[in-house]
Amino acid sequence: MPSNKTQPARGMRDFLPADVRRREYVIGVIREVYERYGFEPLETPAVENIETLMGKYGEEGNQLIFKILKRGVHESTGEADLALRYDLTVPLARVVAEYRDKLPKFFKRYQIQPVWRADRPARGRFREFYQCDVDVLGSKSMVVEAEICAAVSDVLERLGFDDFVIVLNHREILRGILEVSGVTEEKQADALIVIDKSEKIGKDGLRRELVERGVFSEESVDDFFERFGRLAETHVGPAFDIPESRTREFEKQQQEEMNSSWLDKLSSSLDQHEGGKLGIKAVRQILDLSQNSPARGRIRFHPSLARGLSYYTGAILEVGLNIGDFRGSIGGGGRYDNLVGMFLGQDVPACGFSLGLERIIVVMTEREMFPAGLVTSPAEVMVTVWNEESVLNSIALASELRAAGLRVDLYPEADKVGKQFKYASARGIPFVAVLGDDERERGEVSIKDMKSGKQRSVKREDVASVLRNWEG
Repeated sequence: MPSNKTQPARGMRDFLPADVRRREYVIGVIREVYERYGFEPLETPAVENIETLMGKYGEEGNQLIFKILKRGVHESTGEADLALRYDLTVPLARVVAEYRDKLPKFFKRYQIQPVWRADRPARGRFREFYQCDVDVLGSKSMVVEAEICAAVSDVLERLGFDDFVIVLNHREILRGILEVSGVTEEKQADALIVIDKSEKIGKDGLRRELVERGVFSEESVDDFFERFGRLAETHVGPAFDIPESRTREFEKQQQEEMNSSWLDKLSSSLDQHEGGKLGIKAVRQILDLSQNSPARGRIRFHPSLARGLSYYTGAILEVGLNIGDFRGSIGGGGRYDNLVGMFLGQDVPACGFSLGLERIIVVMTEREMFPAGLVTSPAEVMVTVWNEESVLNSIALASELRAAGLRVDLYPEADKVGKQFKYASARGIPFVAVLGDDERERGEVSIKDMKSGKQRSVKREDVASVLRNWEG
């Protein structure tokens, strides 16, 4: 009995030709920008040893790892020894530990590959999806964060996005906020998980979950919100709402003033906490170093940004987008100076960012942001097959046009020419080359423009140049 279930597994997708072309266009832009910033390509296996991944993403992350059961005689144990990669950062850390002596002092890499998470599927959220990572290893300088912000801004502007903001925070600032609020070290991980959801659950939800997890008592949570009320405010969306008559330069200036004001207020609350002061200093440095880059005016400091992954140690970043009916994150990252040390035995400074390719494509498709000239047809011209006797001649013409640099489809069998025209039209092929008995006898080819319906005969040796310069 054939199976009636033909849909892919939940949270997975098939990609038809038009989908693949859109994805390759976005990847092409990302790759080109990252290479202009000096990043090199890297690829790693889809499958990692399970101990490589476990314990690197925090409690919630561990639960979302797709585990692979042991095979053969060990299958009945129900134990797993391998897993599908959850992200591209931990595999990168493993690679650096494995090939440290073969890599440059400052290893700048980009990686564009699929990852898998046993997450609950939602709009723009899938169980299999591509990540577009860019990372720098080997330097503690804040120039790294500034360069990554610049590269990400460059990518999004090249793709046609304008209404985006790079939200910036620092793990030491978060640690300072929690410690001066009396949160014990063992409860800080729980607190960060809840704060990371503040955008979704709002002030009431944040207050409720902090109490339920035992981070605060009912009384102490009120003191926490009184001192750090901004943690309950939204951090994703446009930089701010201003009249259309204002210029982009005005927007940049306003965002910079807002950042400075927020940091000044937070500094007074953390003036006795060394880590918090270092975090504020680092954030100010990143903002200053971004003054002469595409990221200027795009970066917004906000203390509610937590990033749920446990390996972050310093600056944390997230790109927020508010366009049409889409509001949310399309990428994130940060500094993770201790992660490589889990494999190497010595710490290697590292910072990176990951763009969510799928969400970018969803928004660009819905908002019709792809360029009008994006290739949407499989070929520029289709060569017909007039009859069985002319098949070899049609193959030869197709070969000639391909050698001339054209993308050419060849109808695979002899059929009524009307059906062949209909087939080409359905596939969006703009021209059809007809090689009938009369045309072969005259050494010509008839070219039909599928858009206008016009048709004309040209010398066979001129077909390629005529198609390139077609004027109807």
